[in-house]
Amino acid sequence: MEKKLIITIDGPAGAGKSTVSKMLAKQLNYIYLDTGALYRALAYKIIISKISLDDISAIADLCSSTKVHLENLDGRMKVFVDGDDVEERIRTEEVGLAASKISTYAVVRARLLDLQRGASAYGGIIAEGRDMGSVVFPDADHKFYLDAKLEARIGRRYKELLEKHPSA
Repeated sequence: MEKKLIITIDGPAGAGKSTVSKMLAKQLNYIYLDTGALYRALAYKIIISKISLDDISAIADLCSSTKVHLENLDGRMKVFVDGDDVEERIRTEEVGLAASKISTYAVVRARLLDLQRGASAYGGIIAEGRDMGSVVFPDADHKFYLDAKLEARIGRRYKELLEKHPSA
């Protein structure tokens, strides 16, 4: 039986990590792990719990009491918070900004590290995000870093926002 690989794709926002990761996962019939969704899931829980994004103690308590888990549904990992599918609710600008802030907290990163590593237990995964090859999967079989010119990254983000909010 052929060993399934762990492949990481790192890079800044708007560089095309998600697009490339999804295409590669589909081509290889691997699981696409959107690690940003995990941070968004915790950010969503913090927001609905009305916890200040600056209250690290309360966030630490929430991290220890919140069950975040992944399910592989048709080759894509879906994110659940306390048993609730939050996939659609975590894709807002408010949640994205909150996720960006809390991702800098050691307590949040530690909480999600084991979950991310657990998702790769059998290989066959494309893990996309920041610090994937250096921190989360330092022994990954293949590590890629994508970047793009600032103008291209801004253009991608702008197009993404227009698709989400066509009347804007």
